[in-house]
Amino acid sequence: MELRRIHVDGVVQGVGFRPFIYGLAMRYALTGWVLNSSSGVDIEVQGPPEALDAFQQAIAAEAPPLARIDRVIASSRPLEGEGHAAFVIRHSEADNGVSLISPDVATCPDCLREILDPSDRRYRYPFTNCTNCGPRYTIIQHMPYDRPQTTMRAFAMCPTCRAEYENPLDRRFHAQPNACPTCGPHAWLEAPPSLLAALPAGAVDAVAQAAALLREGYILAIKGLGGFHLACDATNSAAVARLRERKARPDKPFAVMMPSLDVVRQFCDVNADEAALLTAVNAPVVLLYTRPGAQIAPEVAPRNPMLGVMLPYTPLHHLLLRDAGVPLVMTSGNLSDMPILCDNDEALRVLSPLADAFLLHNRPIHMRCDDAVWWVDRAAGDEDAALQPLRRSRGDAPYPVRLAWSSPAHILAVGAEMKNAFCLVREKDAFLSQHIGEVDSLESLGYFREALDHLTALFKVTPEAIAHDMHPDYLTTRLARDLAAERDVPRVEVQHHHAHIAACLAEHGRDEPVIGLALDGTGYGPDGAIWGGEVLIADLSSYERVAYLEYLPLPGGAVAIRHPYRIAWGYLWETQGEIPQLPTLSHLNPQERDIVIQQVTRRLNTPLTSSCGRLFDAASALLGLCPVATFEAQAAIALELAAREADEAHLYPFAIDESGILRVGPLLAAMVADLQARRPVNAIAASFHYTLAALFAEAAVAVRARTGLATVALSGGVFQNRLFLRLMREALRERGFYVLSHRQVPANDGGLCLGQATVALRAAGAK
Repeated sequence: MELRRIHVDGVVQGVGFRPFIYGLAMRYALTGWVLNSSSGVDIEVQGPPEALDAFQQAIAAEAPPLARIDRVIASSRPLEGEGHAAFVIRHSEADNGVSLISPDVATCPDCLREILDPSDRRYRYPFTNCTNCGPRYTIIQHMPYDRPQTTMRAFAMCPTCRAEYENPLDRRFHAQPNACPTCGPHAWLEAPPSLLAALPAGAVDAVAQAAALLREGYILAIKGLGGFHLACDATNSAAVARLRERKARPDKPFAVMMPSLDVVRQFCDVNADEAALLTAVNAPVVLLYTRPGAQIAPEVAPRNPMLGVMLPYTPLHHLLLRDAGVPLVMTSGNLSDMPILCDNDEALRVLSPLADAFLLHNRPIHMRCDDAVWWVDRAAGDEDAALQPLRRSRGDAPYPVRLAWSSPAHILAVGAEMKNAFCLVREKDAFLSQHIGEVDSLESLGYFREALDHLTALFKVTPEAIAHDMHPDYLTTRLARDLAAERDVPRVEVQHHHAHIAACLAEHGRDEPVIGLALDGTGYGPDGAIWGGEVLIADLSSYERVAYLEYLPLPGGAVAIRHPYRIAWGYLWETQGEIPQLPTLSHLNPQERDIVIQQVTRRLNTPLTSSCGRLFDAASALLGLCPVATFEAQAAIALELAAREADEAHLYPFAIDESGILRVGPLLAAMVADLQARRPVNAIAASFHYTLAALFAEAAVAVRARTGLATVALSGGVFQNRLFLRLMREALRERGFYVLSHRQVPANDGGLCLGQATVALRAAGAK
């Protein structure tokens, strides 16, 4: 007989791991104990060596579906004395270690069957869950993950729920949010008396009442898992238009929730990878192509053939979608560019001008968390994984990116200003926060601090170095300075585009120098200009800028980003010496055009930029596709969608100086000539994409000739453009390059914190 101590690292708490271990011990007739500790799961088990070996192998081979095992450490010694008489599950113990936390998980099939079964005691109960599903990250306050350490501590379990919770063979054994209609949270509808009086008699509960109002065209604020949504009937044009008007969001697409994969297929084109992503336990919003003739209101995604779709991921959502009988717009419950709301009183105060009624509940949300957004790269080759995140959030956070190096210090990387997420590094784990959003207000900065305090406490991270962007005026930069001064720790400034390439390298476990194409809208350059069309030689320690898009004027600065026609005018004047008369720009104010010429000529409030994102904006406006933008990347999206409709594309001229400056004057001149020749706009848009990919591929060839480097890393928000990503990848591979692109964190600024952290990690001497 032998005694074996086993420690398991990974996501092993709140996922049914201890009852799984209990069942294994019963199978192999072993005795001992299992418990949760702050650093994972500890097991002491005794029995014959061959049975212990089989038990240990089964831990990883048969782990519960939500568990993620990183490491199993075991030690054995001969049994002395009688040892353990039985196998038991012990109470949790706190130690100095850290255990990973499961993200919030979509409703499992067993719980879904219960809420739809009229004979079940949890029939239509919106907060049904078990160890295989339900809230995790959004309700955890402290570790280890036990009910008193969550927001569920306010709800005392009834005897029946308690019996489930204490039975090791029940799937609700130690399911910390376990509850039922007798003892758990409840939902209610708050609406004006006139709406309540008009509700149909068949609306048996708050969810059914909310569904009835949605069917009638009303807008509701709905408290969900990580915060509020604003919802309306996605097939009702008037309702969607009213929501757009109230939220002051004229064009940016809304996400839509549909009740099942079968219903999604009625409205959208779905391939196997997209179906798997939709039905995954993290249940993100997935970008899909809408089927021709699909009866979704055009106001949901104006002039856009794509739709952001998600499936219900809580019992409340499942019931609501089934009762409503129509797809529902589900957009973040906030004011524009503000954090998602999660508190009932605050939502009633802030969202009352937007919502006609509120579906509320009394399960507190400790950590707000917006929906994640992913897409499938249908053009990915055999060596590429297909999935790409656009926003890593609910269902993803706080599961870490596992690094190839171990950091000797705890590191905080605060990320960028836009699409912000931050990163905490402890040893080989890079914990990325949920999507924070635009950190450009006191409210968003407060949300950042709230999430930071929460994650540093959960993972016992005390930052010993703080990494941040070089931009001196970002609120995140100011915060990094303040935190570094408070804690008396060093700061590491990381150039924006170096961080982009470093993030891509970190995902792939690479540290050798590569050619980095960092293409985005805005990043602070050390020369004070706005960078964004960069060809770098970079590793995790340093970078060299070896080529870049020529500097062009941005008349009016940030104003031009919202008015791409000003960028087009400025670029044409700078590169052509004139602004030709074009039908696509003829409707614009000639007086404003003259002002732009004066600004560009005299460099009045006209910063220079090498931004590839701004070049897309200029091309979109030049073609008349999006002269004015109401949301980020609107002009670039319009340009991509037009290019996708083209039947052909040809290569425009371009030039690369010996100094590495990529000249786009010939490209713009060719586009103007094609417009004057009345070539189809779609074909010009496609030729622009094709030419720009060739331009950067040839720049990479020039760098390879000088350095011998043959790997190219692609990063930056421009690579959210599916068409350009495919063309760029093809152009590079045709020229013999190995191509790295993002798969675990967004290519946009949402992944920047990982790059900042790994640069700081290397500076700290990681191995």
